[in-house]
Amino acid sequence: MKDFTAKVAVITGGASGVGRSLAFALGRRGAKIVIGDVDAAAMELVSADLAAEGIAATVSHCDVTDIESLNALAATAQSVFGGVHLVFANAGIGAGEAGAIWDYPEKDWQWCFNVNIWGVINSIRAFMPVLIAQGEPAHFVVTGSGNGGLVIYPDQPIYTASKAAVHTITENLHYQVQAGGLPIKVSALFPGPHVVDTGLFNSGRVRPESLKTGVDGNATGINSVDDMKKMAAEYGIEMQTTHPDEVAEMALQGLETDAFWLLKTTPETDAMIQARTEMIMSRTTPTTERSGF
Repeated sequence: MKDFTAKVAVITGGASGVGRSLAFALGRRGAKIVIGDVDAAAMELVSADLAAEGIAATVSHCDVTDIESLNALAATAQSVFGGVHLVFANAGIGAGEAGAIWDYPEKDWQWCFNVNIWGVINSIRAFMPVLIAQGEPAHFVVTGSGNGGLVIYPDQPIYTASKAAVHTITENLHYQVQAGGLPIKVSALFPGPHVVDTGLFNSGRVRPESLKTGVDGNATGINSVDDMKKMAAEYGIEMQTTHPDEVAEMALQGLETDAFWLLKTTPETDAMIQARTEMIMSRTTPTTERSGF
């Protein structure tokens, strides 16, 4: 999709982080923006900021764990702007798990899977029929993660498992769209190449009451990127981060060439991917050293 002018872009989780940056990057290129989110404060702020830039946008409450909420978002996009050309299944949370996998509360698994996996499934179910019925060129983008989608971080198994599932769903969607000869492109967005400076570590702010565990904040004690930087500094490590705006620009550059892999890496992350691939090909027993960690 070489020209975003007058295209309608729907972004779940679009009120903050990468979603917010995508909204502004697309809006500045002439797109019309539909944001779905559950964070009321962030929704109010992004709505005002988009209006201040003169970007045509509508912001609606949308819970991606509820298919009817996504159906309503699709209907809003059609009624307000007359159609949908780009869908960003972007909503996601960090589970904030810590310790042994067998000790994690069931509610942590449920919450992360509900948002990260079912959010993508529900987005596909709500929007793919709309894109197909329109019969026009369109693009469906799923925000995944290198953690799970490409390599395994053993200290974050809930989040890793969710993003591994997300990528396989994305790739299968791509194959099925291709096989069906549909005028729809599918892309897998991997934010990075470094830890992205978003509110992912503070996901607890939008955790539903029914899935709270009584722990205030993340079990790790890390509730922001700054917390993570401070912890790294204690071990003499200067942690690099990536701004969400950089991710948005990388994503749109890839979409302009209809790329499937919206991915930026570093020599270090490339080495980790290579090490994991070689470990599989050589049938070598996994170890953290062989994985590149």
